[in-house]
Amino acid sequence: MSAAMLTSMILCFALTVPVAVSIGLSAILGIHVAGANMLLSVKEIFGAINKFPLAAIPFFILAGNLMEAGGISRRLVEFAKSIVGGVQGGLPMSCVLTCMIFAAVSGSSVATTFAVGAILIPALIRHGYPTPYAASLQATSAELGVIMPPSIPMILYGVSAEVSIGELFIAGIGPAVFVCLVLMLFVWITCKIKGWGRQDGEGRMSLLRSGRSAFWALMMPVIILGGIYGGVFTPTEASAVAVVYALVVGMLIYREIGLKDLLPVLQKSVVSSAVIMFVIANAGLFAFMITRAGIPAEIGNFLKDTLTSPLWFLLGVNAALFVIGMFIETSAAIIVLAPILAPVAAYFGIDPVHFGIIMVVNLALGMITPPFGVNLFAACAVARISLDRIIGHLLPFVAVILLCLAAVTWFAPLSLGLRDLLYR
Repeated sequence: MSAAMLTSMILCFALTVPVAVSIGLSAILGIHVAGANMLLSVKEIFGAINKFPLAAIPFFILAGNLMEAGGISRRLVEFAKSIVGGVQGGLPMSCVLTCMIFAAVSGSSVATTFAVGAILIPALIRHGYPTPYAASLQATSAELGVIMPPSIPMILYGVSAEVSIGELFIAGIGPAVFVCLVLMLFVWITCKIKGWGRQDGEGRMSLLRSGRSAFWALMMPVIILGGIYGGVFTPTEASAVAVVYALVVGMLIYREIGLKDLLPVLQKSVVSSAVIMFVIANAGLFAFMITRAGIPAEIGNFLKDTLTSPLWFLLGVNAALFVIGMFIETSAAIIVLAPILAPVAAYFGIDPVHFGIIMVVNLALGMITPPFGVNLFAACAVARISLDRIIGHLLPFVAVILLCLAAVTWFAPLSLGLRDLLYR
């Protein structure tokens, strides 16, 4: 049964069948080969998405789209530019900083790519940056959308591995800030070497003016994250608060959203949410079938016998996840792999929260690596260029994120320091 499932899934991937469909079809084939009742597929698909924490996903997606339509993302860009935009390379640095701030509410890297990229990619091009560089920068910076809490992949890992989502959110702050600072330093050095961005300070607001304009936008992550960490509401409830706040600010304070604008925003959010939920449903069925076949236990025993130390385990897992992330969507990979790998990580004495952050940061790389990097497609769509044109500019960014991944992996306090301070 397991051989038939894996073979059919790989064949579907080779035929460019969508990942969610490939996973679902291979699971259904496994049910047929096992001679089980086909109604089992309905039961497990429903069970995979019938989980309260998953309700946060459509709400965070809707909140991100409301931020884009309501002028919140534009004000965040102006605020970031007022902080770092005055130095050479300040505009690409603003892109990185804005993505981190926007990520503190949206929880989605694709939403971050479109919302921030629609403003900053044209601005970067106008200031003389090559279009492929602008698209590569935006795609990489938007990766912070899944590292900075609240993060949809962290929610999925927490549900799949039965780990506290609140602790994952706390642990994600350190790595997100670290990646943001390293990226900003890298783009500043690049601009110094290339001679780009000498006029980046033109047209930027003063810090006081931009801060006043963006006050309500900046209060959004403060309220959301403060409410979660202060115990006022759960991460799932926070997603609904984010929607209400974005709606009130966009309609009543900034007044950039009218009733006629709500339908397109809702339609866009429903489509994005449906895609993710479809992946989760099929991945849940697949995970059930491979668990029934005993594959997770076999893989766990193999890893325990082969990788005899935590160092080798983390090295092997990072290498495997990097390759997997190139071909399988992040949400599907987490749902399928977290129940398999998390117990093995615990066997080696690795904190499950730290391991979850490693998985999220690693699989986030898949969003900026061909052939299926969703951030790349989103950034290329905004910049209106083909994917092959940005590869040369993209590779240095991938190398930088790999170095950040190594730091997050080997220096656990980067993830666990704040968590231990607040929870222990």
